[in-house]
Amino acid sequence: MNWSKSLNNLVMVGSVLCCIDAYSQNTIKEYKVKYPDYNELILNDIQSYKISIEDDKLKIFQDNLSETMILSDIGIHNNKESFTHSDLVKLVDYEAYSVVNDKGKEKKIKVTQTNEKFHDDGSVFHSAIKEKQVIFPNLETGAKKVLNYTTEFVDPHLLHKFVFGSGLPIENSSLEITTDKNITIGYKIFNDPENKIEFTKTEKKGKIHYKWTLKDIKPLKSEEFAPGFLYFVPHIDVYIKDYTVDGKKIDVLDDVAKLYAYYRGFVGNLNKTEDPALKALVEKITADKTTESEKVKSIYYWVKDNIKYVAFEQGYEGFIPREAKLVYERKFGDCKDMASIITAMSRLANINNVYITWIGTREIPYSYSELATPAVDDHMIATYKRGNEYIFLDGTDKETEFGSPSSFIQGKEALVDENGTFKVINVPVVASAKNEVRETLKLKIDNDVLSGNGTLSFYGYNKGHYLMQIGDATGKTRFEMIKSLVLKGNNKFNLKEYTEANITDKDKPYEVNYNFELENYVLKADDEIYVNLNLDKAFESLILEEDRKYKIELDFLTYNNANYELEIPKGYTVSYLPKNTAFNNDLMDVEITYEQKENKIILNTKIKIKKILFEKNEKDLWNQSIKNLKKAYNESIILKIKK
Repeated sequence: MNWSKSLNNLVMVGSVLCCIDAYSQNTIKEYKVKYPDYNELILNDIQSYKISIEDDKLKIFQDNLSETMILSDIGIHNNKESFTHSDLVKLVDYEAYSVVNDKGKEKKIKVTQTNEKFHDDGSVFHSAIKEKQVIFPNLETGAKKVLNYTTEFVDPHLLHKFVFGSGLPIENSSLEITTDKNITIGYKIFNDPENKIEFTKTEKKGKIHYKWTLKDIKPLKSEEFAPGFLYFVPHIDVYIKDYTVDGKKIDVLDDVAKLYAYYRGFVGNLNKTEDPALKALVEKITADKTTESEKVKSIYYWVKDNIKYVAFEQGYEGFIPREAKLVYERKFGDCKDMASIITAMSRLANINNVYITWIGTREIPYSYSELATPAVDDHMIATYKRGNEYIFLDGTDKETEFGSPSSFIQGKEALVDENGTFKVINVPVVASAKNEVRETLKLKIDNDVLSGNGTLSFYGYNKGHYLMQIGDATGKTRFEMIKSLVLKGNNKFNLKEYTEANITDKDKPYEVNYNFELENYVLKADDEIYVNLNLDKAFESLILEEDRKYKIELDFLTYNNANYELEIPKGYTVSYLPKNTAFNNDLMDVEITYEQKENKIILNTKIKIKKILFEKNEKDLWNQSIKNLKKAYNESIILKIKK
């Protein structure tokens, strides 16, 4: 998933030092009144590009300024700031200092303590992106942290986006771009429905100046089930469309064809030499396969099972897939390497319709028609074209079955390289029925203890989700994890035994067969027994905040399908059977039914989630659906002694 993190260094700060003293007339008391809940305030977040032509080539420099004020004693402890640079975004210079009050005047104290290391976001094994950390001295309430640095962009295709937002309030945020007249830029503003971002464009002395400004920005709010922040935070994606040298226009970016041409330069010479060892492997694993689809599937599963996913970021290696021969020899690689070896192995099996594919994960909200730049993509997969059907093959997702895309690319657009031409293909959202959680449970009451045996089956993304959670755990650890998976009723749940099936078979559901006892659950009163058969109350706690600000995103659609069968104890008859519940709206389809058959009570619960991403104004419909579920879950059956 880290195909091009180097181009998506999303939150940059920056520009010139013109604003450093602009707020000296404001006292710390005024800021504390304005921002009572925050320990810091960003006074200026400014970034400026200077784009020119030198020696017939583009020169791109970016100045970055961040000026932050400490508002409380707690804020003093946050004395570190950092920024990144790499082979593609080279550090030219930087300056960092504290500004403190010295007898009523501002005094600058230069930063002398710095650290530098390779950037680690927790998902990258090897990164050539360097992170420089500066440590500000002599901080106190009212002091400022000032960081200014300049970088040079090596590749004109890889300008960064500018984000008007932070976890802290921002007084002033702006993006400035200065270009020569013979350079054309494009830009797209996202998440500014009220047009609050101010824009100016001026021309002076043969230069064109662009400026976007937003003031008094509220801090971002953390919300559960929110999509990636690019779905809601105001930001600008800027790109160079073209430039002219000696009367000749040179295109850079502007449409999908130009983006594809740029990408194609990284893969045009990939896997041109056949590797005998890899060919022998392909022949071996496809020997008993009779159809093209079966061969592609066997190749895909072999890669998922035998090539370990390890992310790399190192200059253009963040964009160029490695040769399949090397990936096979090393038995590890990143997403690009997985795509490389899947396509190469398919060709060795004489299947030429498996293609390299660029795609953005669901963290990125753009379509290619909205923004045809590398900012739209952060991942690479392979795509198998079977007739008119496209099957997406993501080697980084170990559990997904053949025929389903990885969950984190559902609903996205894929840019497929069909041997020198391209197509933009929509990746489907996998229907909830394919991600079923199916449970059958047989129950009986014996001496006030509810006991039962059942089978819990996980299909599709639910299978991958839970197997990844359980991992390679063994012994008591695995027992406790399985117990939490099949837990019923209350904390008196006693899992006695369990077995598992289809752990490694990607085409079959993961199954847990188990038996249990549950004490202090059945309630006896006089000649009656009360039993709530809703032993697993799915979604009951998923109530969304009333003051929610952002959209709601789920990892995948799901279908909970439970069949519980209770044996009526001898000598008892059914006194009360809850009414059935059914409702169907834009978000959820629910059917809960009770039925008595001879000496058994059968509860069937079917819940389908229908949207993977929905608007914040739909939260009320979601919450009402959950309330309806909870009401149904609270119903109990009543058994009475026969007379």
